[in-house]
Amino acid sequence: MIASTQTNHPLPAARNNDVRPSSQPRIDVACARLKSAGLRITQPRIAILEALLRQDEPITIEQLHAGLTRARCDLVTVYRCLAAFEELGLVRRCFLHNGTALFQISLTDDAVFHVINRQTGVIETLDPSVTSELAEAVEKMNSRLTEMGYEGVGTLVEFFANKSATAAPARAQASLVGVSA
Repeated sequence: MIASTQTNHPLPAARNNDVRPSSQPRIDVACARLKSAGLRITQPRIAILEALLRQDEPITIEQLHAGLTRARCDLVTVYRCLAAFEELGLVRRCFLHNGTALFQISLTDDAVFHVINRQTGVIETLDPSVTSELAEAVEKMNSRLTEMGYEGVGTLVEFFANKSATAAPARAQASLVGVSA
């Protein structure tokens, strides 16, 4: 019955190398990355990718599974798919301060950093223009480790903070987290 979970999902990137990821629907970009890694494009994988693409912020595996219909994907399949996606760099894992793993789709190689409010659990994505120096330092360290003979180098940087009631005005916060004031 494996064949019944496969799809003929269109993969323009697999057929046309001139197509840039930004000009393709995001699900096609994700499926093309699976295909180029030699993974089959199955209905459960597509359902998980579509659910991740609908999210603005990282979510837990349980939240992801709850958003899927039971007929499409069981919890074990979600765990296995996310492990495979993470290995491919298709998803990024981050953590809450209590150790809960969160996952977010990653269709580019751009570094993404978050600040997590310890009191509320609210996750804010930091503005890339503000974190560019950090991203450069992380890339430099990853390169240095690779030169030293390490393989499969990965990095996890998250910021945790308590946001006080007397926090900086919205305009100052907006420049840090990339939201308009």
